[in-house]
Formats: sequence, C-alpha cells, structure tokens
Amino acid sequence: MYSASTETEPSRAEVDAHVGPVLLEFGTSWCGWCRRAQPLIGAALAAHPNVRHIKVEDGPGQPLGRSFGVKLWPTLVFLRGGKETARLVRPNDPEDVGQALSAIDPADS
Repeated sequence: MYSASTETEPSRAEVDAHVGPVLLEFGTSWCGWCRRAQPLIGAALAAHPNVRHIKVEDGPGQPLGRSFGVKLWPTLVFLRGGKETARLVRPNDPEDVGQALSAIDPADS
C-alpha cells in the first residue's frame, strides 16, 4: 500500500526531504475504517492534483508510522516542505480533508 512511485516504505528522511505538498496515509487494506475513508480521501485529492499521496501499510514495528506517532488507522498526515501542517485520525468529513489539502497545496494558495 505505497504510492505508485515506490514499492517500499519511504524512510523518514525521504519524507522530510519532500519539497512539495504530501499526504501520508497510514492504514491497512483490511481495516474497515481505512476502507470507509477511501471515497472521501479520493474525492478530496481529485481537487488537488499537485499533492503527492503516499499510502503506507502500517503495523507493529513499522518505522515510518512510529516516527509519526500513529496509533489509529487511518491517520492522514499533511506535509508541506517536509513539515507536518495537519493531521486527521479516522476522518469522516470530506471538508476536513479538503481544508487540510488546501493548506498544503501551493496551487490552491
């Protein structure tokens, strides 16, 4: 469950080095909360094509999730210039996701 451009979990250093807007999505393919959130995440991302979406299969011992303090799935971490600007845990409101994406998307600023 990684971004289309990577097959392995990126390191924290790689994530921190991103210059543009990034949405890190921590979860699993079998998580009901994660599956339920997919349509609202997808709809919000459709309005922000400049945002790189990295889906990370999370679980015990996964270093990237631990470095972000992920405790529940899905957890969405919004980054701009490698810095966290917002976080949503178990999102259920498309407006919340859209607002967080607008805050990191320079094309939307």
